[in-house]
Amino acid sequence: MAKVRVYELAKELGVESKVVLTKLNELGEFVRSASSTIEAPVVRKLREALADSGAPAPSARKAPAAATPTAPAAPAAPPTPAVPPAPVGPEPELAPG
Repeated sequence: MAKVRVYELAKELGVESKVVLTKLNELGEFVRSASSTIEAPVVRKLREALADSGAPAPSARKAPAAATPTAPAAPAAPPTPAVPPAPVGPEPELAPG
């Protein structure tokens, strides 16, 4: 397994990068930022630590945020009242008769 960036692992685990950074520091691993890379044994140790702490597992995670709507649907336009069409030209005059 290749080196993994902290933010990629956080995304995979369904937690914020800050949580992963904090947990890694608690485990004694030095990571500077979310773009730091970590080795496979550290990834395994982190997964075990997060599982023990009650963090959501990847399989227990909700659907991706992209699948949920971010804004409510726009309200439908109010219906316009039905108005009879106006005559096109002047009314014809009736011949006397």
